[in-house]
Amino acid sequence: MPAYTKVAAMQFAGGTMKTQDSNLLADVHAQFDRAAAYSDHPQGLLDQVKMCNVVHRMSFPVREDDGSIRVVEAYRAEHSFHRLPTKGGIRFSPEVTEDEVCALAGLMTYKCAIVEAPFGGAKGGICIDARKESEGFLERVTRRYVAELNRKNMIGPAVDVPAPDYGTGEREMAWIVDTYTALNPDQLNPFACVTGKPIALHGISGRTEATGRGVAIGIAEATASLEDMQSVGLTSGLDGKRVIVQGLGKVGFHAARLLEEEGARIVAIAEFDGGIASEEGLNVEEVHRHLLETGSIRGAPGTRDIGKPEVTLELDCDILVPAALENQITADNAPQIKAKIVAEAANGPVDSAGDAILRERGILVIPDLFLNAGGVTVSYFEWLKNIQHVSPERLTSRHQEVATTRVVKALEGATGAHLSDDDLIQAVRGPDEIDLVEAALADTIIDSYHSIHEIWKSRSMPDLRVAAYSLAIDRVAKSYSLMGIFP
Repeated sequence: MPAYTKVAAMQFAGGTMKTQDSNLLADVHAQFDRAAAYSDHPQGLLDQVKMCNVVHRMSFPVREDDGSIRVVEAYRAEHSFHRLPTKGGIRFSPEVTEDEVCALAGLMTYKCAIVEAPFGGAKGGICIDARKESEGFLERVTRRYVAELNRKNMIGPAVDVPAPDYGTGEREMAWIVDTYTALNPDQLNPFACVTGKPIALHGISGRTEATGRGVAIGIAEATASLEDMQSVGLTSGLDGKRVIVQGLGKVGFHAARLLEEEGARIVAIAEFDGGIASEEGLNVEEVHRHLLETGSIRGAPGTRDIGKPEVTLELDCDILVPAALENQITADNAPQIKAKIVAEAANGPVDSAGDAILRERGILVIPDLFLNAGGVTVSYFEWLKNIQHVSPERLTSRHQEVATTRVVKALEGATGAHLSDDDLIQAVRGPDEIDLVEAALADTIIDSYHSIHEIWKSRSMPDLRVAAYSLAIDRVAKSYSLMGIFP
């Protein structure tokens, strides 16, 4: 297995695998309750929005490479049916629990509501360590998991649509679509049963970097407000901001790379086996290349070794981006965090106790249920592409080129100016799929941030997290009310 996959599949806890705390669900419920206190919705409706509707626990046999049989435990949680299909990733981790998938499914409901993706939230998990298994075993587990979901009608383009998560990627999504297609030969839209697929299997350009890109866009938008930045002792904009990133997997790498392009200075990066730093700023591409080649960020050229990864979180910086897993900032280390802004690129990286401490210290937290919604946003675009059986640019790109050429020629005739052939080609070129995806993602993240920010300020809420939950609660509750379930 490539070093990238091995590194991305580990959690940060002093260089060792950390056993997942079982309080993520309690944390999500606690944050929900904070926001619900600002709501006028009846308690019964709030209870419906809050609770996970369905969770399926399964155990199934899978053949090992040596011919023996292992019984594997797995889960799929479907949090809300106010919109269908439900949507959410599948993770491979020996630490997966029922509470964890229910909590993450809830977060998915709320983030879909915030970015107005027409899905209910879901989440799945299989209790295996992908780093330690052969490709053949992983494939057999994935295909059997799909068969179990299909048996219970918990997968399908109009039912429940999985995606990659911790420990999974395009390869596993390809196995899923192949298995689902074989089990449902009459399905009209089989490729829409899962997102995050390879491009060759009707995936969409930009999906791999979507979450990290959304994180960078969200941070840029949050730092653009002079008033908000002055409240935490910073100037507006990203230029020159000192950033620490925890985790250089798909999310952390692309977020760091794009923040660097916008003028931020990546002064430290933490990975499972330690941290590195450079006050002059790290070259993210070079560090990532070193990680792929060696399996570690330590020893990357031009950097100094920090030691334990948790120490890196406590270094002085302007923006801290935890892009690993949940419960990375708790009551134990929140008092030592020196960042002015904590941008939650992972799901639940700050627990409720740590969040309260950061809030009391005046640190601005950009919440996960908004900030890392780029992945599901582009998954929505992929799902639409698969339902419509056409790439988004195919019907418009050539028409736009012809129309723009006419405008340019008319202007040339009126002004006497002329573009060179090369300049004309660049000026009139119609959009590719990636152009449309990136533009639509940026619009979605920016619009969503301003919706949250307006609620935060106009309703005098304590922080962005309460505002984000409030927006999500209102949108989900309205759907239930319009369905006639609640008055």
